[in-house]
Amino acid sequence: MSKKVVILFADGLEECEGLICVDLLRRAGLDVTIASISDRREVTTSHKVTVIADALASDLEPADYDLCIVPGGLKGVNNLKASPLTTKFVTYFSTQEGKEMAAICAGPSVLGVLGLLKGQKATCYPGFEDQLEGAEFVKEPVVESGRFVTANGLGSAIPFALTLIKRLVSKDEADDVKSRIQYPFYY
Repeated sequence: MSKKVVILFADGLEECEGLICVDLLRRAGLDVTIASISDRREVTTSHKVTVIADALASDLEPADYDLCIVPGGLKGVNNLKASPLTTKFVTYFSTQEGKEMAAICAGPSVLGVLGLLKGQKATCYPGFEDQLEGAEFVKEPVVESGRFVTANGLGSAIPFALTLIKRLVSKDEADDVKSRIQYPFYY
């Protein structure tokens, strides 16, 4: 059975960070749900692209998923931080055995301000390091630490997604997706 992934979308998210993950993980056969944290399925991204989420986060149970992803985008991250639904999801995935948590760009700060990265290595978009409370900041594009995967920005979205495929499916599947999209770089 395919592993299930939920990705939290909020108005103002960086659309490419979110949609690259959705696209590549679905190419790998993962069951990905775009979940809006607001009370409507329409989400307007940082560059005014309208995305229709698959579901409202309020209608979902975190226990039904294996991985939660938090994309970046300054306004989107601020909206995520202000939502009790975000807190519910990221706390669950950061603390439950067998679950994985991923965040990209400013997204790791959502976890950091809640103290969920304590004792972990993490990366983020430059300028958000001080919000990674208790984490060891690592200046790398993608960082794996325990159940957490973090990435530093849009330029790392493809290796970030490939790393998630490697963790949830296999390195062979990640390599296959990498080949199919003609991605020439290491992840």
